[in-house]
Amino acid sequence: MALGQVRYSIPEEMSAGSVVGNIIQDLGLDVKRLKSGRARIFTEDGSEYIGLNAEKGTLVVAKRIDREELCKQVSPCSLHFQIILENPMELHRIDVEITDINDNAPFFSKREYSFQVIESASPGARYSLESARDPDVAHNTIQTYKLNPTDNFKLNVVSRPDGTKYIEMVLHTSLDREKQEEHKLTLTAFDGGNPQKSGSVKINVIVLDANDNAPVFSQSVYRVTVPENAARGTVILRVSATDKDKGANEEVMYSFSQHTDSASSLFNMDPHNGEMTVIGVLDYEKAKHYEIDIEATDKGGLTDTSKVLIEVTDLNDNTPVISIISLSNPIPEDSAPDTVVAMLNIKDLDSGKNGQVKCFISPDLPFKIKSSSTNFYSLMSDDVLDRETVPEYNITITAIDEGSPPYSANKTIHLKISDVNDYAPVFPQPFLTTFITENNSPGMSLLSVKANDKDSGNNARISYFLEDSQLNGMSASTYFYINSDNGSIYSMHSFDYEKLKVFQIQVQAKDQGSPSLSSNATVHVFILDQNDNAPAVIYPSSAALGSLSHQRMPRSAKAGHLVTKVTAVDADSGHNAWISYRLAEATDASLFTVNLYTGEVRTKRAASEQDDSSQRLLIEIKDDGEPVQSSTVTVSILLEDGLHEPILDLRQKAAEPSKKTGRITLYLILSLASVSVLSLLTFLILAVKCIRNSRSSGSCCTRRSDCDDYKNPNRNLQIQLNTDGPIKYVEVLGGDMLSQSQSFRSCMSPMSEYSDFTLIKPSSTTDFKEVISVLDASLPDSTWTFESQQVSRKQNADFKIFIYRFVKDCV
Repeated sequence: MALGQVRYSIPEEMSAGSVVGNIIQDLGLDVKRLKSGRARIFTEDGSEYIGLNAEKGTLVVAKRIDREELCKQVSPCSLHFQIILENPMELHRIDVEITDINDNAPFFSKREYSFQVIESASPGARYSLESARDPDVAHNTIQTYKLNPTDNFKLNVVSRPDGTKYIEMVLHTSLDREKQEEHKLTLTAFDGGNPQKSGSVKINVIVLDANDNAPVFSQSVYRVTVPENAARGTVILRVSATDKDKGANEEVMYSFSQHTDSASSLFNMDPHNGEMTVIGVLDYEKAKHYEIDIEATDKGGLTDTSKVLIEVTDLNDNTPVISIISLSNPIPEDSAPDTVVAMLNIKDLDSGKNGQVKCFISPDLPFKIKSSSTNFYSLMSDDVLDRETVPEYNITITAIDEGSPPYSANKTIHLKISDVNDYAPVFPQPFLTTFITENNSPGMSLLSVKANDKDSGNNARISYFLEDSQLNGMSASTYFYINSDNGSIYSMHSFDYEKLKVFQIQVQAKDQGSPSLSSNATVHVFILDQNDNAPAVIYPSSAALGSLSHQRMPRSAKAGHLVTKVTAVDADSGHNAWISYRLAEATDASLFTVNLYTGEVRTKRAASEQDDSSQRLLIEIKDDGEPVQSSTVTVSILLEDGLHEPILDLRQKAAEPSKKTGRITLYLILSLASVSVLSLLTFLILAVKCIRNSRSSGSCCTRRSDCDDYKNPNRNLQIQLNTDGPIKYVEVLGGDMLSQSQSFRSCMSPMSEYSDFTLIKPSSTTDFKEVISVLDASLPDSTWTFESQQVSRKQNADFKIFIYRFVKDCV
């Protein structure tokens, strides 16, 4: 603890910002010390007249100082405050004396006074005048008075022992009411400032007859002592004055002098009996004594003056006041003993023993209190602190004075012990799972992660981050965002279940300690499917392109005859991908039926000669999602006479598990040979029809509109083989992985639509393995109507590769 004291003197009314003094030079400090010690000014009354410029190390005027407002008539007038520095604690007392400047002119409380003077008044008669007032002090206050004119009266100024001046007007020439009934005078007061200022008042003297004796007080000075707790109405003094006149001229009235100001609100003078009583609240701490001028006036206007000196005695009526002027809260648990925790100021407004204070705290606490200077105390640690044992203390400071009876005050400091970073954040669960439905809105909240840290403060303040991992070839921050403050995880994109079904991300919780500690948790984000895809027709292929699918059926077909099979797929999953088939419309609903689950179109009964040769079926395909998605396909069936049912039923062959897998090769050769011959015949027929119809129709039989429909093939690569008897056509469609493919189609007459042959040319950039994988994934087992169900996966792959090469060569 370091102490210092310095005194300055400045004139009042200095402008704000004016330099008072350089504390760096006067106290031997430097600017760095002011900043590191967080230098500041402390005043007991909280006034802020003087400020500290820590950058320059100077004291400056914070606001305008009016000495008269601050100290009234007290001289010298001084400001007392302390400059406090910390680490280590220093306390410097500063006294700034405010010197007076001549900024106030003398003035009287009234503009005009009237006196009644009996004409029989003898020369030498005295008449009390109101003194002028000047808030300034010393030479700047009132120095001289001047009365004008002085034909009958002259001015007498009496200096009292306390430095005040008593003014009276003395009659030096007898008055004659018959010659002049009224006299008008001017009284001027001059101060001693430079330049000199003055104030004046008019005096009107009315001449009366007779009363030639003035009252006389029994004492020139009255002294009385009053306790500060005197009740209102208490009589403290009775004055008396006598008048040698008789009759009405000897009646005396008592009053305070006209220039008595503040005392008139605390005391009252009875005009008839001269009793002085208490009418206000006395406070020793505000004023210790009062000086009151009193007058005794007879009915002739003659007066006498006296002075009453009232001394106020102190009582122990103030409780000590504890102020915390500096507090280090919290303090680290590794603080050494004797570390200053708080700086206290304890004061008692009473005087003597009533104002002497003792301060102490509980001895059970690891702290102690020590007096640093008058009214200032330091609260310091006295033992080793441990936050894990006791994280906080309630320190009650008790101050008690030595009055009778004694008064005491308490102040409780809630002191926290700060922590060191010795615990890492911990997730309640190392693995978290959340679900989000596909087609979500970007910015959607997924879940909030929360980690706990046993530390406190910044050591327990946790920030959350996503580990910089790769998800589907992109940074995790591309897909997700985490709020670093509360751990809320949001989606950055709308997800598609058909593309990606699950994400795994790493979340890191990191505290803000030094050094910081962290831990991780794994979050699995599962994408839930929505019914956002309608069933896509993959067979018949022409139906998927919006045109009619033409099928042939012999009129001799029996009940249960398989006419065709509608096959559709749904990109969704679960219930959303469960497909059902329904016959929505039909030329003759009694002739055909559609299997609800397989899409097989069969005859309900045998066809008759009365049935129309052209039957049209509208088949509706619905999924099991919510809401339901659906699509339709139109199948045109031609009933033809003489058309025999296929002899070879490959499906029945496929149902014989006893056949050897080597027979697949034979079927492949036969199928491919049939396709080759069929293709050649198709192109020849097409050429002949074009030549034959070009003259009459003026257009090629190739239907551009149909071919245009193949610009956007199905989204999955599909190979369709008609399995109703010998192979009649092969259809290959490309999807997303073959988005750069070209589509070709042979066009024949409506009657030959059943043998259409559609090919695609794969993009040169398409990976052959991807094509095979698409083939494997997109073709249902039911599509292959030969014994491929009984061969190994490798043989299936060999077959698909063979088909792909064949198609490519054909193109």
